[in-house]
Amino acid sequence: MKRQIFIRMHAAKRMLEREISIDEIESVVETGEVIEEYPKDEPFPSRLLLGWPARRPLHVVAADDDTDNITHVITAYLPNPEKWDDEFKRRK
Repeated sequence: MKRQIFIRMHAAKRMLEREISIDEIESVVETGEVIEEYPKDEPFPSRLLLGWPARRPLHVVAADDDTDNITHVITAYLPNPEKWDDEFKRRK
C-alpha cells in the first residue's frame, strides 16, 4: 500500500508563500535524498530531504507515522545559498 502524504497546516502556509506545489512536495518525499535526520523529534522521528523538482533545490522536513502509513510534511522551503553549501546538502 502506498504511503499517504499529509501536509500539515504550517507546511501548507509556507508552500503558498514560497510558491511550492503539491507535486513538488510529493516528488521530494518520494525520491529526495535524506540530508539530515532528527530521530528524537516527537511524535515521530523526522528528516530533512533534498530534491530538485522543477530544476530548483527544495528542502522538505517530513516525519513518518509507520503505524498509519502516513508521511507528515512539516515544512518546505527553497534553501538559502548563503546558509547552505553549493549542493544544498550541508549548512555553512
